[in-house]
Amino acid sequence: MLSPLHAAHYADAAVQRRAVIIENACLARDTYRVRLRCPPIARRIVPGQFLMLRLAEVNDPLIGRAFALYDTAIDAHGERADVDIVYLAKGKLTTRLAEFVPGRPLDVWGPLGNGFPADPVEHLIMVAGGIGQTPFLALGAEFLGLRQYGAPPRQFPPSKKVTLCYGARSADMLAGVDDFQRIGVDVHIATDDGSRGHHGLVTEVLQQVLDSQPGPHRIVCCGPEVMMEAVAALAQRCGSSCQVSLETPMACGIGICFTCVAKIKDADGGWDYKRTCVEGPVFDAASIQW
Repeated sequence: MLSPLHAAHYADAAVQRRAVIIENACLARDTYRVRLRCPPIARRIVPGQFLMLRLAEVNDPLIGRAFALYDTAIDAHGERADVDIVYLAKGKLTTRLAEFVPGRPLDVWGPLGNGFPADPVEHLIMVAGGIGQTPFLALGAEFLGLRQYGAPPRQFPPSKKVTLCYGARSADMLAGVDDFQRIGVDVHIATDDGSRGHHGLVTEVLQQVLDSQPGPHRIVCCGPEVMMEAVAALAQRCGSSCQVSLETPMACGIGICFTCVAKIKDADGGWDYKRTCVEGPVFDAASIQW
């Protein structure tokens, strides 16, 4: 019998490195993409996993923060060498990070968490709110058969179609739309103020996609909790499987501090706390006690 503290995705394969910033570019209002030279993580990480990042050589802020994989980049030898992270400059760490220039070191450890399952599906629908699009560029590329991730690389038949439903407060906060369109993702946009795309909620755009494009499909989701709960309900009504990537704040990223727990249903009809950094961040939406 497994220990109650056992999880399949402990950080046994994670590495800790001092990585160098290759690029730190602005994508949208207060939103940046930082590229780090870190081949050991770039070779191992899969879509949906994350890494912890800490500002090197400073004590404030002291602890690191979790960031989802946006994508990996290939070096001149065709090897996965760099890791891309997209972040919103909001708190102390990210505000300072936005000022960092190429050549500045960062402390990183990963890959961490479980990532999205590599199960083939005809139509993958990705739903993002706010900064929740960050786990989906690599996932979209993988499911379209354009890239492989992990060590050994994950292999499965590509999807016929990959769709992104992406909601933000306004057009100037939409980050990376061109990245998704460039790889062939069908992008549907919603903004709160109507400055681009559908004027309203991203769940309304998702409903339009579900109504116009019947299954089989699978839904993956990341963003504000109230949005993910609504997406989970839509998926249940249409009979689609749904996985959500929780954005629970983390302190350690390796399951020690228990600050990132989420309520997850168990087989007996009750629920128990699970650590987002170890048992997640990706969970079956039907298992979440919203």
